[in-house]
Amino acid sequence: MEIRRATTVAELTAAQHLYDGPAREEWAARFLASDGHLMVIAYVEGAPAGFVSGIEMLHPDKGSEMCLYELSVDAAYRRRGIGRALTQALAAVARERGCYDMWVGVDLDNEAALATYRSAGASDDGGFAMLTWAFGAAR
Repeated sequence: MEIRRATTVAELTAAQHLYDGPAREEWAARFLASDGHLMVIAYVEGAPAGFVSGIEMLHPDKGSEMCLYELSVDAAYRRRGIGRALTQALAAVARERGCYDMWVGVDLDNEAALATYRSAGASDDGGFAMLTWAFGAAR
């Protein structure tokens, strides 16, 4: 397995089978051009097997923190430590960038995600509510 940060639109679109839907080249380019948007991809035999994306967030009185936005591992490669390795890779980038912490929101019944994040060193801050504003379809 090789883990590396994505730096091209081609890398992002090649991993689209791991996303919830197909990638759009214009969104991939915008993602790469946005400071603080990161994607790390795990490759097995040269093919994308998993990814983690993060967004560095900055606030005037807090400094910067990393939000683990999404983690996905191809079903054929699950339970092999790829999710943990990707999470740890994103945490390493967050430390390099000077972030004071990294966080992720997880559904309380998502045992696989909870186990992955805990195995990568995360601790549970307790339950919280996530509220959203819907502005229309993304696609």
